[in-house]
Amino acid sequence: MTFEQEWAELRSAAAARGSMRLNSIPAEGGGGGGGADLVVNRDDLGAIGSEAYDLLGRLGKDGDTASASTAAAATALTTGNFVSGAAVKKVHDFWQTHLKTLLDSCAHISNHLDYSKAQAAKDEAKIQGDLTQISVLSEYMK
Repeated sequence: MTFEQEWAELRSAAAARGSMRLNSIPAEGGGGGGGADLVVNRDDLGAIGSEAYDLLGRLGKDGDTASASTAAAATALTTGNFVSGAAVKKVHDFWQTHLKTLLDSCAHISNHLDYSKAQAAKDEAKIQGDLTQISVLSEYMK
């Protein structure tokens, strides 16, 4: 199935379910009611970010150890005139490339979750401030 076919099927399935509005309360009475529409649990974000940071540290340390031993093996094999020395060097280079990508990904996840946690707190404070301001103005207008 091509992308265009799959996309057309998904669009028609969504149209069959009816339109979905994200900025309204469902007619069945669900959602709304004074409750929070968007919930961000900062503790969960912090825990996941912390795990990603810990993984980053462990992976960096263990990855460096593996890289150093592979480089040493490649050098020893090449020095001993073994043909496999060049192949082990290629494995080392391949490992380094993928290790860097994985380390960058872990750092990105950790940083993004830390940022999301802080931004969610700022957004919540701003929304509460805006609502307080509206409430004060409403009282004044009475």
